[in-house]
Amino acid sequence: MTTQSILKKFPKQEDYLIEILLALQAKQATQSLSESVLQEVATYLNIPESRVSSVMSFYTMLSTKPRGHYIIQICEDVPCMVEDTFSVHDVLQKVLGITFDETTEDKMFTIEHSSCLGHCEQAPVMRINEKTYTNLTPNKIKAIIAEYRGKSS
Repeated sequence: MTTQSILKKFPKQEDYLIEILLALQAKQATQSLSESVLQEVATYLNIPESRVSSVMSFYTMLSTKPRGHYIIQICEDVPCMVEDTFSVHDVLQKVLGITFDETTEDKMFTIEHSSCLGHCEQAPVMRINEKTYTNLTPNKIKAIIAEYRGKSS
């Protein structure tokens, strides 16, 4: 699906900017948006490129940097930090061999920070693409990653 065919699904109104960016990003193998795509969006909505860039830089779910097929977002809000007695990040780093804002060599996983994921009562929490995982333990994290690795086999 081309950028233009996706853009045509949305009204030419700035109110749809985030929805447009998410829809375009979801269709990219790199889970990111290039500068040329951002320029097309600005032109389509008749808004300054700086407006599109500011939205891209504000929202952590949007990226101009190529990322893995599975984007792991680790909640770093207070409840998750308090309940994270074993460090979700440390377990993921050990299992995947990468740290924040890095992508595995096979381009399968990227680890990112995130603000609140909305499950404070079930902390610690992480999200992989659109699926949220709660009440994490080191063994639960290892099993989740093994499951995702199995999906790509």
